[in-house]
Amino acid sequence: MVELSKNEKIVICIILLIIISIIGYYIYKKINNNESYIEEDDSYIAENFIEIENETNINKSEDNIIIHIAGCVENEGVYEIKKDSRISDAVEIAGGLTSDANTKVINLAQKLSDGQKIYIPNINEDIEEYEDENINLFNYDDLVNINTANQTELETLPGIGPSTADKIIKYRKENGNFENIEDIKNVSGIGDAKYENIKDKICI
Repeated sequence: MVELSKNEKIVICIILLIIISIIGYYIYKKINNNESYIEEDDSYIAENFIEIENETNINKSEDNIIIHIAGCVENEGVYEIKKDSRISDAVEIAGGLTSDANTKVINLAQKLSDGQKIYIPNINEDIEEYEDENINLFNYDDLVNINTANQTELETLPGIGPSTADKIIKYRKENGNFENIEDIKNVSGIGDAKYENIKDKICI
């Protein structure tokens, strides 16, 4: 076995230290690069998650309407509810009817519209006192459903003649059902004045 001198041993040790240092440097750099990539990747995922979440919230908002329910329900108030919901759904979200609710004058199957106020009277109330209020709750069977009414039924509305009734039907065919009763003003010939005359006589 070759015996190394003291100087040779020192040189070999220095060389080994240099090699170890170089290897250590490259390992350290690689680890840092990986961590940086992971952080950037996490940041990208987080940003996209927030964007997706925001889009989801927008879609949720577009799919809902706001209604006000009062009277003989457990929890009166303003609620956000899904489109195409019925009065029965509004009653349920408000905690249900109280024991003195007058259900005989309510059409629980009636569809709701955005901004609608629902009043549930009690059995001792005289409902005629609400005829002049903009509540649109009672006697739904007497209202004209502007999404399903034929021309003859539409012509029973004040100020709606054959021409305007035909425009309403054509509008439905081209644009789909009305989402709320105020949308009928999108029909040519129905302005604010005519809408005021019919709004308490129509439903969707």
